This record gives sequence, C-alpha cells and structure tokens, in this order.
Amino acid sequence: MNQKILIVDDEPNIVILMEQALESLEEEGVELLTARNGVEALEIIKTEKPNLVFLDVMMPKMSGLEVCQLVKNELEMTDVYIIMLTAKGQEFDKQKGIDVGADLYLTKPFRPKEVLEKSIQILGI
Repeated sequence: MNQKILIVDDEPNIVILMEQALESLEEEGVELLTARNGVEALEIIKTEKPNLVFLDVMMPKMSGLEVCQLVKNELEMTDVYIIMLTAKGQEFDKQKGIDVGADLYLTKPFRPKEVLEKSIQILGI
C-alpha cells in the first residue's frame, strides 16, 4: 500500500526543507503531501488519510494543536501518526501537544536527517 506523509507549515521554506529531507522516500513509494494551514491540513487528512503528519503548531486559520485535537479525538483517526513541529521547545507547549494526542514533538530548527530517520522508523521502511 502506498504510504503518505503530510507536511503542514505556513512557512514555505520549512515545507521545502522538509520535502528535501524526505524526497528519498519517494523512491520507496511514499507520497509527499503539503498544506499551508490547519484548515487545508484537516481536509487533506480526511481525504488522503496520511500515515504520518508533520504539523506546525503556530499557523493561521487553525493551529496545529486544534488540528491534532480534531484528528485524534473527534475523527478518532488514531492510526495517523502526528509529529508536532514548534519553534518553541518549552515543556508547556509539549504538554499541550501531548494532551491533544500528538505522538511526538520536534523543535525547530530540526536536522533534516532526524526528520528522515524518524519517518523511516514510523513508516517501517
């Protein structure tokens, strides 16, 4: 089955960095999807059902925390693995992310190699 990774961030340079970090997975049949805000992300998650979502916390229209809360708790899509991306590594934020159902937390700036390694591990490639 074709696996999918959704990258959600309102900063185009972060999206590009993430795509570059993960492009080698496309050879393994992984499809990379992107969204620029929480509303768009939610639509893509509902229609495409990605296996893994890299979700920025601070975004316009709907925050990453709100998206995570909806996906995990209201839509009950517990099989979607959500990694929250945040510029702030404060414990307070991490706790909020965990409270809404985030599976993991990555602090920006992140290392592209770390993003790739985590993805391989989560998708079991």
